[in-house]
Amino acid sequence: MPKNSSTLIIRIFLGALVAANLVAAGLVLFPPGGSADELQRQMGALQSQVAQGKARLERSREHVSAVEKGREEGDQFLAAYFLERRTAYSTLLTEIGDAATSSKIKQREYSYSTEPIEGSDTLNLMTITANFEGAYRDVLNFVHELDKSPRLLIVESLNAAPQQNSNVLSVSMKIDTFVRDSSASGAAQ
Repeated sequence: MPKNSSTLIIRIFLGALVAANLVAAGLVLFPPGGSADELQRQMGALQSQVAQGKARLERSREHVSAVEKGREEGDQFLAAYFLERRTAYSTLLTEIGDAATSSKIKQREYSYSTEPIEGSDTLNLMTITANFEGAYRDVLNFVHELDKSPRLLIVESLNAAPQQNSNVLSVSMKIDTFVRDSSASGAAQ
């Protein structure tokens, strides 16, 4: 019996070696994850995806940069041309008064109104209705002075009528400008 048992052990051992060789041959012929060519194709596809991802990332960075630049330029435009609400009325009256004085026309009565701009929490449209008297040439100079103003002043309407028996015109103007409410923009940030 001992002889039979040793041959059985040898046969089992040889069977295990044959099975291990078959598994090794299978792994060599059919490697997990694919053959070398398949792995090369997969690597090429992954490298292509990485390159596309990098290109998308770079485009996104450029878009972010453009948006930030646009926001900065918009803020600069608002600061330069739109008046702050708390000082808008006095600033406009001073500018209009200075333009009238330098143009040699007489400023008469005036009124103003402020309306919110739809879609904005911080911007309003201020309309000033003002009356003046002066010669035609002086009125032209006045409009030119308003045009040179560092503020964004829009002459919505201008009506001029001559006074009887004189060279003086009675002028009625509607002037629009934009006003920003800095307290609301500070709270929003």
